[in-house]
Amino acid sequence: MKQNLLPEGTREYNDRNNRGLPRGTIREIKEGYEQVIIPAPVLEKSRLRTRINLDEVLGYDTDERMAFDGCTSLNPMQSTVFEAAYNTRENLLICAPTGAGKTNVAMLTVVSHLRDVGLIGAAYHDDDHYYDNGPVSTGKKIVYIAPMKALAQEVVEKFSSKLKCLGIIVRELTGDMQLSRAEAEAAHILVTTPEKWDVVTRKGGDGSLGASCGLLIIDEVHLLADERGAVIESVVARLHRWVESSQRQVRLVGLSATLPNYEDVATFMHVDKAKGLFFFGPEHRPVPLQQTFIGVTVQTKDRFQREKKMDEVCYNVVTDALRAGHQVMVFVHSRKGTGTTAKALGERAAMEGELERLFTGGEDGEEGDENEARTRYVDRVEKSRNRELREHFNNGMGIHHAGMLRPDRKLSEQMFNDGAIKVLCCTATLAWGINLPAHSVVIKGTDVYMPEKGCLVDLSILDVQQIFGRAGRPQYDTSGEATLITHYDAMSRYLDKLVRPIPIESNFIKQLADHLNAEVVGGTVTNIQEAIEWIRYTYLFVRMCKNPLSYGIGAAQHESDPTLRGRSKELAIEAAKLLDERKMVRYNPNSGNLAVTNLGRVASHFYIRNQSVATFNDMIAKKRTSPTDADLLHIICCADEFENVRVRAEELEEVDSLKKASCPLKTLAPVEEFSGKCNVLLQAYVSRARVNSFTLISDTNYIASNAGRVARALFEMCLKNGHASAALKFLRLAKSVDHRFWWFQSPLRAFDDLKKNVYLALENEKVTSEEGYTTFEQTLSLLDLVPEEVGQMCRCFRDGALIQKKIRLLPRVKCTCSVHPITKNTLRFSIELEPIFNWSSRYHGGAEGFWLWVEDSENNRTYHNEYVLFTGRNHPDSTKLELIIPVFDPLPQQYFIRIVSDSWVGVEHLIPVSFRHVLLGGLSSPTFFTNLFDLTPLPVKALADPRYEQLYENRFDVFNPIQTQLFHILYHTDTPVLLGAPTGSGKTTVAELALLRMKKQNPKAKCVYIAPLKSLARERLKEWSKRLGAPPLNWKVLELSGDTSHDSRALNNSDVLICTPEKWDLISRGWRGVSGGFDSSSATIGKRFVREVGLLIIDEIHLLGEERGAVLEAIVSRTRFISRYIQAENNRKTNTPDGKVPEITRIMGLSTALANPYDLADWIGIDTEGYGVDAKRGLYNFRPSVRPVPMVVHIQGYPGRHYCPRMATMNKPCYAAIKDLSPSKPSMIFVASRRQTRLTALDLISHAAGEENPKSFLHCDSDEYIEAIASTLNDDVLKHTITFGIGLHHAGLTSRDRETVEKLYLEGTIQVLIATATLAWGVNLPAHLVIVKGTEFYDGKLNRYVDYPVTDVLQMMGRAGRPQFDKEGVAVIMCEESKKNFLKKFLYDPFPVESCLGGRMCETINAEISIGTINSLSDAVGYLKWTFYARRVRLNPSYYGASSAKEDDIEDFFLSVVQDTVDKLQEHGCITVDKTEGSDYYVGGASLGRAASNFYLNYQTPKQMQNSIAKILYSLSHTHEFNELPVR
Repeated sequence: MKQNLLPEGTREYNDRNNRGLPRGTIREIKEGYEQVIIPAPVLEKSRLRTRINLDEVLGYDTDERMAFDGCTSLNPMQSTVFEAAYNTRENLLICAPTGAGKTNVAMLTVVSHLRDVGLIGAAYHDDDHYYDNGPVSTGKKIVYIAPMKALAQEVVEKFSSKLKCLGIIVRELTGDMQLSRAEAEAAHILVTTPEKWDVVTRKGGDGSLGASCGLLIIDEVHLLADERGAVIESVVARLHRWVESSQRQVRLVGLSATLPNYEDVATFMHVDKAKGLFFFGPEHRPVPLQQTFIGVTVQTKDRFQREKKMDEVCYNVVTDALRAGHQVMVFVHSRKGTGTTAKALGERAAMEGELERLFTGGEDGEEGDENEARTRYVDRVEKSRNRELREHFNNGMGIHHAGMLRPDRKLSEQMFNDGAIKVLCCTATLAWGINLPAHSVVIKGTDVYMPEKGCLVDLSILDVQQIFGRAGRPQYDTSGEATLITHYDAMSRYLDKLVRPIPIESNFIKQLADHLNAEVVGGTVTNIQEAIEWIRYTYLFVRMCKNPLSYGIGAAQHESDPTLRGRSKELAIEAAKLLDERKMVRYNPNSGNLAVTNLGRVASHFYIRNQSVATFNDMIAKKRTSPTDADLLHIICCADEFENVRVRAEELEEVDSLKKASCPLKTLAPVEEFSGKCNVLLQAYVSRARVNSFTLISDTNYIASNAGRVARALFEMCLKNGHASAALKFLRLAKSVDHRFWWFQSPLRAFDDLKKNVYLALENEKVTSEEGYTTFEQTLSLLDLVPEEVGQMCRCFRDGALIQKKIRLLPRVKCTCSVHPITKNTLRFSIELEPIFNWSSRYHGGAEGFWLWVEDSENNRTYHNEYVLFTGRNHPDSTKLELIIPVFDPLPQQYFIRIVSDSWVGVEHLIPVSFRHVLLGGLSSPTFFTNLFDLTPLPVKALADPRYEQLYENRFDVFNPIQTQLFHILYHTDTPVLLGAPTGSGKTTVAELALLRMKKQNPKAKCVYIAPLKSLARERLKEWSKRLGAPPLNWKVLELSGDTSHDSRALNNSDVLICTPEKWDLISRGWRGVSGGFDSSSATIGKRFVREVGLLIIDEIHLLGEERGAVLEAIVSRTRFISRYIQAENNRKTNTPDGKVPEITRIMGLSTALANPYDLADWIGIDTEGYGVDAKRGLYNFRPSVRPVPMVVHIQGYPGRHYCPRMATMNKPCYAAIKDLSPSKPSMIFVASRRQTRLTALDLISHAAGEENPKSFLHCDSDEYIEAIASTLNDDVLKHTITFGIGLHHAGLTSRDRETVEKLYLEGTIQVLIATATLAWGVNLPAHLVIVKGTEFYDGKLNRYVDYPVTDVLQMMGRAGRPQFDKEGVAVIMCEESKKNFLKKFLYDPFPVESCLGGRMCETINAEISIGTINSLSDAVGYLKWTFYARRVRLNPSYYGASSAKEDDIEDFFLSVVQDTVDKLQEHGCITVDKTEGSDYYVGGASLGRAASNFYLNYQTPKQMQNSIAKILYSLSHTHEFNELPVR
């Protein structure tokens, strides 16, 4: 009865039937110690599975058989698991003793996977066997996780040798072996460590290494009980959650030593216990193992006496084995212990006179072989720097520990393998890392120092089993012997654990906070509920359910919370609060939401512990003002990562001497503390000082391998926080640690092939880091000298040219920056970066990265940072950046642009950007906004024309407030109108009212509607053809764009023309009928046409500030010029005085809310200067908040430097936003590219699949209906997504597919539409929720991601809110973290529109000269005054390069612009110039200029074509029109 009440999972429950030691155990009491000998367990041969012959199951000469070359059959253990491992895709857990052949089981799963994904093997089914799994759709890559780097190297060697013949690439991916992305992607098998794979999978996203894995093998799974077990838990839990959410299969194979609670591990790994779980007890060892436990009974507290007794016992055990002709491995627990044990054995043997006979010689004729082996190694041992190794070799012994250099460790392994040494004294790492068996194994002592606890603890039973597993060599021995020597108290504990094994427990709670942070950063956990779900996937949860007491769960708590959800919640909240306190996560206790922060992201990506982050936060806050290099180095050395570095008394003398000789920076902690020791060793490492003590060498390597990572993390933390000087200094330190020389030394140290005296001659001995930094400039100044002088300076007389060649390889960047004021507090920096160094793939690889930031040295702040990449493929092309930078009153004298190489030590540029000539005076006037009056909405009947009223009959009964307020001026006057109002305010109806007025007044007049994009033109054509082209109006609506052509008759008969700006620009150029002898169609059409245009509507006129704005400017300026010209002509005919008649063409501009409406209004002909009733008449600029449907905007920032992973982290929040903000109403997601539409849709589907209803976005009665529609579509991805209620919309779809998607979305069958940004302009498909996923797009020409213009973001947001259905619309803008504040400010505080005419000045002036509008310089200056450009130059002179706003300066500026333009046109043969008339000389069109004007060419193209007429194709492809085409 009592037994049945035992809690499941406890030790008593686990082994209640298995009492006492095995049969045949001998217990002996000897002088000073007690000995227990446990015989090897015997396995009945009849119970073994018969060995499988590989030729029979794999074929004789198949690919699969080649992987097992040298092996004829599988051993019984491997034969048992063969079917499950090779012919199924089940998850497996194999528990078997060390040496049982688990690696071959792993190889079976590897070969099976390679066959299944089609990488090897000819067919998927043959006559003998049918593989029902067939070619599976899973990741192709295999990942093998080994617990240690040493073991990883061994696995790579083993797998490579077996699979090389099949063309399979095996690569190591560990802290020592960094692979480039291309190398990692090319590898079929990656062998890695748990920590490295954890880091890789944290940076998830489609196309990442984690997503390409189809088979994950975890070796030594029993390490779950170890400190590092938490990492395995995290990796496996992340994999299971990813498999469930993405619905992709990944096979998981675990290999483990014998475990008592293997079923728990199987549950954790999602292994089917009936099909995939295999347990083999110790009797399955290939070599039977006799175990001896010796407990030393010396009753003394004197540790020295106890050690002496252990040495004596150890000597007896070792000599017994040697007498029997066996080699022995003696395991101890400290590096120093290896040497002292070998020394003690040697001294005792010499004393007993047995040294030569047993240790260095041999018995019974074996002597010759042994001596021959020893002789072979004598020379190599003599060359070793390790004194101990040499000494012990002479005594026939070797040592092996992690503090030794790798060549010395290898030498010890080889000597032991070849029998040159008989005894090897080593630390436990050898048992885990390298497969080096011996007949006899001895563990001397079980006290292990635990740095975390600062005391001695028992060696874990797992380590004991692992070390015992090294006893017995399968190829040579029929038995093995393992001996454990410990003190008497501990012996009983080990015997107890051996016969009643304790279940392995989880260590996850200790590291829960760090792993939770990683999940929050990866976007897989966004609130406490998800954190609870995540914990349920861990081994911790499995063990909490089985053994709650171990995890602090009392019986009462377990009873009230049987599923342990409450305890999981406690753990999650505890971890979240800790992370929140350390600023790594933002935790909202009310909602339970978890949001990532910069600190958390950096800590996750650089694998920094949360304790370190807490330390950094405190220390950086104290050193906020002006930290020195020494301060920051001290911060690095205080990281929690270095806490385990012990300070040993015997090392202090050497550490002190290193401090004096090799530490250029001050050490701020005494060397007796770990941070002081780390500081000295790190500086010594960078200074390349010689370290003698082997423990110090080992510590130095550990510190150096971590310090670079910690420094990089601190650099990114400071850079993200805008802390300029600390960021720079941390980056310098990180690079110095990576390359092992200081930033104040010569950057030429990066080149190993230069002589040492070159550096020394160039380095100023006195300069240390704190005294300024000029080494890079000094090095560059050598390029101004001749090679002989350089050789002389560097004391290398022949090498002057070589030194200059190396200097030209240093990655320098030439930076030019122009400053353009935008508002009083905002400047635009236009930066051009040009690489001015010689590219060498040997030194620069494929790409060279630079950090650029704008800093204000007075306040020690950075205002913008960016990572700029130059690629070898595009070298030496320059890169252009546009940065928006804040300034504050009073205006500082200057900011600095700092450019620092990401990898080259000492390569930095500092460029001052002066604000002395920046004038902000004209920018201070507040924005004019029109108030929306509270008027009674006008009914449609106010049009007082039945034909017009029917246009709106079925759409609405009354005009909206904005249309009502403008109705009189639109419908009853001919005043020009500028309307600024948010997207969705009904501006199209406003345009229609003006059109109806024009037709009412003059039925023959024509209206030209200019749409900035072809898609918008098409949309308007579709709508107006349907409404205006139908009876009773029957107006002819035509589209004129690059894709359409109409004859002059059709054009003359048209009523409404819908044009793109370029097309109308070209037509209106012919208004005089001048064509210069070329095909005169556009000229004659233009002549006729322009005079008949009564209304010019320019939609989205705020795009004047974008790249194509110059064309809009030319159109309006020309239209007004023509209007005045024709008006004057008419006035002359009728003798009417000027100024009484309104302009012939009414201009109407439609826009979003504007910051500078006066300039635009003045330019299109509205009187903005006057006073009284008519002042500002026609100017309406409503606030952005005046929308028919109010809108709520959420702006979310997402960290991450790289675009694709950042987009991937937005997918889950996208799904959550739809579920929270618009669960059943239509939602639209805007992305930048076709690829992103696809990836976003597939990710949304996988998130929906994780919930109850995967088709929650589909609203139709039957699946057959949507399946039928899907079958009519062309695009495969769309066919798939549409069945889940998600539509795609981009230019890559056929027009029929697009129309189908639009129809389904409008009728509500599909709820989510994912579209590229162009849809915002083109198609009027409103939604309740709009998500702008990412605010940048890839510009192929610039080879980088650039931001959308704010106007585009506003346009996308404008699609939120459906006027007839919604009370409010919702917009969610997901952007890169640093853009968040910018968008907050400028979405509702619009940018002033600036002119872009400067960039197209030559084409514009050339067109006017060609048609005869401009005949002299003064005409050109006069023409300029019509432009918007002229108005903005007066108000913002600094933006355009004018010296001031004074009238004389402006006149001079215009004249210089015109002269410069005329000179360029003359140089390219576009115009003729007659300078005989004085300063205001005559200009006239030339044939090349007329060709450029008539065919809408760049002004440089005609001359280029003329000069290279022989190579016509070459010439065509090199014309300037194609300059903007990207190279992808």
